[in-house]
Amino acid sequence: MPLDFTDEQKAFAEAVREFCRREVGTKEQRDKLTDGGREAHSMELNRKIAELGWAAINLPEEYGGAGGDHVDLCILLEELARGMAPLPWLGTTLIVGGIYNRFAAEPLKRAVLGRIAEGAAMAISISEPEAGSDAAAITCRAERTSDGWVINGQKTWCTNAHAADGILLVARTSQGEKKHHGLTMFHVPRETPGLTIKPIDTMNGPEVNDLYFTDCVLPEDAVVGEVDAGWRQLMVGLDTERLILAANTLGIAERAFDDCLEFVRERRQFGRPVGSFQAIKHRLADLATEIEYARLLVYSVARQADDPDRTRPLTRESSMAKLKATEVAKAMALEGMQMMGGYGYSTEFTMVQHVRMALGATIYGGTNEIQREIIGRSFGL
Repeated sequence: MPLDFTDEQKAFAEAVREFCRREVGTKEQRDKLTDGGREAHSMELNRKIAELGWAAINLPEEYGGAGGDHVDLCILLEELARGMAPLPWLGTTLIVGGIYNRFAAEPLKRAVLGRIAEGAAMAISISEPEAGSDAAAITCRAERTSDGWVINGQKTWCTNAHAADGILLVARTSQGEKKHHGLTMFHVPRETPGLTIKPIDTMNGPEVNDLYFTDCVLPEDAVVGEVDAGWRQLMVGLDTERLILAANTLGIAERAFDDCLEFVRERRQFGRPVGSFQAIKHRLADLATEIEYARLLVYSVARQADDPDRTRPLTRESSMAKLKATEVAKAMALEGMQMMGGYGYSTEFTMVQHVRMALGATIYGGTNEIQREIIGRSFGL
């Protein structure tokens, strides 16, 4: 499918590029926003994009959003990642916002989506120590009381929970015939008594967390959607999650290519630019082709998601987009580091960050092995 963007979408992409050039165009600017790279996400920058109306790009206007579609969402995330804007939690927040928009009761929807539009971050908690790729094996328990719910259990790998306004929790409320039955979504404000958040240090800094629920009391209206319908609701949200992750990682791949290309044009060995050697030239030609494949796939899925006549989920296609974009980003970052030699390994240059981000992208949001499993099952295998 050709990328026949509208004039408005082209202007939007250029506006995001200009924002990135102005706000995070230098390493010094990015370091200032992230405490020298020790913080993954800049809430200060998040508030700036909120002022521009971009923090809730895909949410309805009546809740403070921009009313954009999936193509607009992908343009924003691709360009922010390509511009190295330190906003990795934005994708998570928009995934959560989409679920609230679709399933939450009106008062909760208005409160949460309004905060996202103002620049707040949100988190989603699914994984547990024994329920990672096997998400249906959730054991964190929500028990009904006379006026609400009590939560007990542990969650892990919860992105940005330590800085989020609230957490969309998936917990077990009953035991059905199949293990994915009996799950329910809950809204948990970060400061709720009985919730303890402990950051996990990673190669991208403290961006994920362990969550401990100890007799954590929630009101009846904390339920998002229907009781025991959490798995169905989650599956709808995961299709969008994979597309969001694909668009973000596409931007990482493009920036890694741009930075590598600039280096091999300028770096000279044996009296000529290293990019003029066939070994480098052909590797970059192959990688550029793979990036273009990924871009076409991402926006094809986005356009299908925006089709008002669509009657089926895009589980296969969104998994393909996530798989392709993240594998291409990983290949581009690792090849970029190799082609830059010692400079690619130096933290003075950007390739180190591209490698870290690209490697992580093949794991979170469903590992690429799980994406292959989903795609294979969609063919009846």
